[in-house]
Amino acid sequence: MTTLPPVVSTPSTVDANPVVSSADLPSSSKRATLAGAAALTVASMIDPMLRAQVYAQGSDAPEKKEVKIGFIPLTDCASVVMASQLELDKKYGVKIIPTKEASWASVRDKLVNGEIDFAHVLYGLIYGVQMGIGGAKKDMSVLMTLNRNGQGITISKKLAEKGAVDGASLAKLMATEKREYTAAQTFPTGTHAMWIYYWLASHGLNPIKDLKVITVPPPQMVANMRVGNMDMYCVGEPWNHRAIADGIGVSGATTQDIWKDHPEKVLGATAEFVKKNPNTARAVISAILDAGKWIDAGLVNKNKMADTISQQAYVNTSRDVIIDRILGRYQNGLGKTWDDPNHMKFFDDGAVTYPYLSDGMWFLTQHRRWGLLKEDPDYLAVAKQVNAIDIYKQAAAAAKVALPKSDMRSSKLMDGVVWDGSKPKEYAASFKIKNA
Repeated sequence: MTTLPPVVSTPSTVDANPVVSSADLPSSSKRATLAGAAALTVASMIDPMLRAQVYAQGSDAPEKKEVKIGFIPLTDCASVVMASQLELDKKYGVKIIPTKEASWASVRDKLVNGEIDFAHVLYGLIYGVQMGIGGAKKDMSVLMTLNRNGQGITISKKLAEKGAVDGASLAKLMATEKREYTAAQTFPTGTHAMWIYYWLASHGLNPIKDLKVITVPPPQMVANMRVGNMDMYCVGEPWNHRAIADGIGVSGATTQDIWKDHPEKVLGATAEFVKKNPNTARAVISAILDAGKWIDAGLVNKNKMADTISQQAYVNTSRDVIIDRILGRYQNGLGKTWDDPNHMKFFDDGAVTYPYLSDGMWFLTQHRRWGLLKEDPDYLAVAKQVNAIDIYKQAAAAAKVALPKSDMRSSKLMDGVVWDGSKPKEYAASFKIKNA
């Protein structure tokens, strides 16, 4: 049974888990007051795109010039890191300081406590905190999506040697060789938990009832599989490829196999911080949009990115383990290789980064499916509260990034079920395997 890590402030306890590891403005005259009111009225009528250009030109400066952005050592922290390394933030009047964190629970606590300003963070973590199921309840904001695709499910080499190399063969082995099987994810309400749960259920396995589920920080996954603490895990790169390179795991699935172009990490912050610092939020989004655009621009940039984030200060692993899957060059650890066009992307002409309401709502439906939410929320209302679409649009205009036509999008997942954001209550209840 998945348990939620407690909200605590000390890193030593937060990472514990069962494995190693109007006031009136002064005016000189009535005329000045009326003029000011008229100006505000005109300003409210200005197109958001034009306002964004004004922000970009510096007339509405960031409230906070230097910001800390927490990140976990994963390939998908790249746009945050490169926005800082390439000094793309200077253009928008801010300085980004990436801060390396030990676990998602630590990221959560530091965001909530104000020790960091923003975070490279799991989509579902932000929604969990918003709903009070992934820690103490606090209003949160999703400012943009940082990447799509590029996570994976790794099965231990020991299980692969017994024939469990994908979901179907894993289910067959578990049916014939009875014992307690352990699956690891990185945070109970997070993306990796939802991906592995969906994958297992699509193969007839109830992740809550049929397996033991544990929480392990991403950089500790490989070491824990090496010593036998789990049979499978879901995590972001490069920790799936690392297990294959080290000969201790095989690729059971990629997350793009589960949901093509799925949302993954987001730029998260507390709603309180965004309300107090809207110009800062716009500036940071714009800088990271520029970084994502730069990464996706070509091979030379991707190689430079891999060189940078492989360093000890960031992901701390070999660049080769990072670059292969960034380029879509996959291997499963059993001799199969393939080129995956749906590899991790950071920009894709702006399609990646838009904070679609339907994406946020999907995580709520899965939290409901697996009993993390005991009742159906107002799915759309929550998503509208969390996903800061207006601020994103202004930042996108400043960075000259195109916007989609709708705040919703439609996708077909691995089991053929279509998610489009409509009828979320019915969608959450429709799954045969659930824990609600």
